[in-house]
Amino acid sequence: MRRIFSTFAVLLTVLAAPGAAVAAVAGEPAYDGSVVTITTAAVGAPDNPAVAVVPFTDAVYRTCADAPVSSRGCLMVGRVGYPYQIGRLEITVKQWVAFLNTADADGRDPHNLYDVTESSTAWPRYGQVDFAPRAGRGQHYSVAYPQWADKPYGFATFLRAARFVNSLQNGRVIASQTRRAGNFRYTSYQVRLSPRTETGMYDMARRAPTRTSAAGFVVPSQNEWIKAAYYDPGRRSYWKYPTNPGVYGDGDDTAPNQTVLNPATGDVTNGSVQPLASFHASGTSAPAWCPGQVPDELCTTVNPMGLDPQTYASVYQGSLATVGQARTLSPWGTLDQGGNAVEWTDTVTPPPAGQDGARVWRRLHGGISNAPAFQMWPSAVGLNPQDNSFFEHTYPWLGIRIGIVGGLR
Repeated sequence: MRRIFSTFAVLLTVLAAPGAAVAAVAGEPAYDGSVVTITTAAVGAPDNPAVAVVPFTDAVYRTCADAPVSSRGCLMVGRVGYPYQIGRLEITVKQWVAFLNTADADGRDPHNLYDVTESSTAWPRYGQVDFAPRAGRGQHYSVAYPQWADKPYGFATFLRAARFVNSLQNGRVIASQTRRAGNFRYTSYQVRLSPRTETGMYDMARRAPTRTSAAGFVVPSQNEWIKAAYYDPGRRSYWKYPTNPGVYGDGDDTAPNQTVLNPATGDVTNGSVQPLASFHASGTSAPAWCPGQVPDELCTTVNPMGLDPQTYASVYQGSLATVGQARTLSPWGTLDQGGNAVEWTDTVTPPPAGQDGARVWRRLHGGISNAPAFQMWPSAVGLNPQDNSFFEHTYPWLGIRIGIVGGLR
């Protein structure tokens, strides 16, 4: 079980506000969408060089011709030919709840945006979102405990991520503000979400939804994600970690420090120790917490898989930290691209060896709080089915970071 989870481990402020009614689309209800604030970091240096990686190895190469022959193959990654924007932070539980109450105002969940395993009752330690079937319209979903509000949403499939992006794409930008912080440029967008989730940037009727427009909100591609996490425009080279350049070939010797979390809140308590990331460093306990309102016995025993306490403690060691509190910036000013939640990209990839083509596979990146340092390398090109129901029910570390290409209307 641990091996399965380790393998697949590679794999912004919300304001609920009333507003003008959104016009209904056939089959989709009208509803006054909540307002979310999304902050992005600008990524420039178009046409940057790509880098060659052999999956899960401690090296990068100029080209695949320079890389050793391996059964794992070789990929050229990281080149992006245009400027774009990427989320400064991961999408939070608070933002996701705002989306749920907009996209599923009646609480019927026709598009599989929620599962009971995400509730604090079914999973006291990891349950982020509660559902109230008898609540009023647009009020069925709530953050399970206040401590979860600013943690990454951790139960995403790619299809859920794409529907969140469609809600942004079909929504309305009501305000934006750009600021500079050193060499970085950040823009904050206030967006009134739309209940329209089935079309927009992604046509969800397609087996493998891809971008339908050259401009707007997106789930970042693998190259967009990798460039934002690792490519240093000053050095024209790729860092080993999204937190620091590191040294290729030294294993985890130059890995960032591991976060320490408040055991009742999940806040990072050692933010002054830089560089820093939420991952599971060798020889230590993984960063962990459980809501202070939950009795210890429930935190350590109750789980939706029915695992015994010993197995549960072995498999589920790491917890998600409050976004941004690790403080360590990538070369483009993003936070938490190393560790915390692994993040989806919209890049479709062939299935792994031994798997047929019946399912659509996507790339993920970033490592998690329950995974070792190598999961944060640029060569950690993980993949997963876009609709993996097993992970949807059992894996609380699958996150979302949004991007913007071509500007917004």
